[in-house]
Amino acid sequence: MAMTPQTTPSPVAPRRILIIEDDADIASLIAMHLGDNGFEVQVESQGDTGLAAFKGSDFDLVVLDLMLPGVDGLTLCREMRAGNSYIPILMLTAKSTELDRVLGLEMGADDYLTKPFSLPELIARVKALLRRVDALSARSESPTPAPIIEKNGMTINVEKRLVSVEGKEINLTAREFDLLHHLASHPGHVYSRIQLLDQVWGYSYEGYEHTVNTHINRLRAKIEEDPANPAYVQTVWGVGYKFVS
Repeated sequence: MAMTPQTTPSPVAPRRILIIEDDADIASLIAMHLGDNGFEVQVESQGDTGLAAFKGSDFDLVVLDLMLPGVDGLTLCREMRAGNSYIPILMLTAKSTELDRVLGLEMGADDYLTKPFSLPELIARVKALLRRVDALSARSESPTPAPIIEKNGMTINVEKRLVSVEGKEINLTAREFDLLHHLASHPGHVYSRIQLLDQVWGYSYEGYEHTVNTHINRLRAKIEEDPANPAYVQTVWGVGYKFVS
């Protein structure tokens, strides 16, 4: 009797990550640790070559230094976000001022790390961003239409990832949208900063609660008529944040 040959399933291709970092030592360490975690890595040290690599190949995530010779990281981030495809961007900066972080997020970065940073945390951030992209892809492929949340003049279209307040469309970054959607999906529920890091960012890393604070402030500046007296995202002093119930 003839035997049916067994087929070996094709291995899953590793996630490809582009590192654009002009400090050779930092780039090498990041590449080594990402490689040890199963990622395929390409390193570019210049802004122009980094942008060319980004446009010339398919990547799953970009680790982007803010301060680059020639074309700087903010310009690169803006160029990358000008295309039709969405690829998460983790921005690295040697500066610690809030303005630099805000500028990076405004240009479209999904998350940031301030140098010096720990490599385990960088790996955690990378994996969290990729998990979020996978979750978004799974939701977009679902035949069940995503709900529309409406509250006090705000409309959140989850399927199209659009937010409007009193009919005016609000331009949110991917992380800002996820944060708002999470809070608005559970009105009245108070979340601590650690809980939001875990449930929205996908990791819990002590000492980085300021990441939540920065995003809350930016979100309020965009959706609230008076950010000092927010009508939507409110502070519960000593605990955390909630969406108005």
